[in-house]
Amino acid sequence: MNGHENRGYRRLFGEEGLTFGTAFPLTGVDEGVPSTEREMRLAAHAEGVGFDALWARDVPTYWPKFRDAGGSYDPWTWLTLAATHTGEVALGTASVVLPLRHPLHVAKSAASIDRLSDGRLLLGIASGDRPPEYDAFGVNEDERDALFRESVRTLRTVWREEFPELETRWGSLDGRLDLVPKPTDETLPLLVTGRSRQSLEWIGEHGDGWLFYHLPRRTLEDYLDDWRGVGGGKPFVMAVGVDLVADPGADPEPIEQGFRAGSDWFVEYFRDLERMGVDHVLVSVRGDDPERALAAFAEDVMDQV
Repeated sequence: MNGHENRGYRRLFGEEGLTFGTAFPLTGVDEGVPSTEREMRLAAHAEGVGFDALWARDVPTYWPKFRDAGGSYDPWTWLTLAATHTGEVALGTASVVLPLRHPLHVAKSAASIDRLSDGRLLLGIASGDRPPEYDAFGVNEDERDALFRESVRTLRTVWREEFPELETRWGSLDGRLDLVPKPTDETLPLLVTGRSRQSLEWIGEHGDGWLFYHLPRRTLEDYLDDWRGVGGGKPFVMAVGVDLVADPGADPEPIEQGFRAGSDWFVEYFRDLERMGVDHVLVSVRGDDPERALAAFAEDVMDQV
């Protein structure tokens, strides 16, 4: 174990084969505030039917143009609550917008959840994509690439070292202060989301995996080839929207970030992703009855892959 592989990381990437996660809000409430009780009941249900991870997004402010509040709640508070309603499933952020957050706050919150969940936390990290938020937080949008890199450097340093010395854009550490608690392992796993305005070589060197959006097959093949060239055996994670229809033999139709199709087609689709080298898929399962939709996907697709 290299110090990046806590219990959550091993749950998703510790063995051969494709693993499956799903994302909050599990009720599908994108623009309002979802029911906490129902979301936590669905989180326990998703773990019970076999999902390997639950992912929460970081959307600091609501911008109606995006029509998406990302689940509304702060991801640290939300994942802490999810940890109390689950026992083994990995908990992930998809993804923390690093330029908008002080890295010491990120380090403290993330290490705290990792400790409280007994090592189940993975961090998807991103540079952000909602222009008004940079002004709201007093961040120069044109500097978000450099801020992202510096935040990663700060996180690694304060997790690994005791009483570190470090100069950053956010402030200075002169060896008199320490960050506690430390994570359950040397450092938390960091999965860079999209490009985050970085070179692929930088992502391969500094990230513990690459998390990407849904991609067409040919594009995905090219991305995976490029990733293996710089990331070696580090995992590749992809988001996929799923609308599972009642007819198992139904052919696929494109939807946002994924497909509407029958279970037979989805089984072959995910087997193909596994053969290509995708390690984990973050599926957004759609349906009027989320509990039934999660169970149907687990039984008719996940268990067959």
